[in-house]
Amino acid sequence: MSAHRTRIKVYYEDTDCLGMVYHANYLRYFERARTEYVATGGREIHEWNALGYLIIVYSATLQFRAAGRLGDVLEIVTTHQARTPYRMAFLQEARRGDELLVRSEVELACLDGDRRLIPFPPILAPGGGAE
Repeated sequence: MSAHRTRIKVYYEDTDCLGMVYHANYLRYFERARTEYVATGGREIHEWNALGYLIIVYSATLQFRAAGRLGDVLEIVTTHQARTPYRMAFLQEARRGDELLVRSEVELACLDGDRRLIPFPPILAPGGGAE
């Protein structure tokens, strides 16, 4: 899958007392964008869950460069890299126009219905692509 772009408008509820996006809300924005990105491969997250693939966050790092503000329309740019059959990194950026605000790397793992580690579905695995 190629880079995916998701637009997110910053509402009052997203900001702190300074009118800037509260830092934890970037995790919500990135989660929404990953969900949309995965859906471009032909299945929604809830469909993967129904097939027995439970995709969970293993780790997350964020680097803050500038603040999003009330009324901004941010673009979340998402790509992914398979690290192993069992771990995948989603690389994401929150941008306001050409300006990089936040960069993130979120590593995911895949579990079965019994919460045991399993390989990712083929669409997301190394060499996989959109159907």
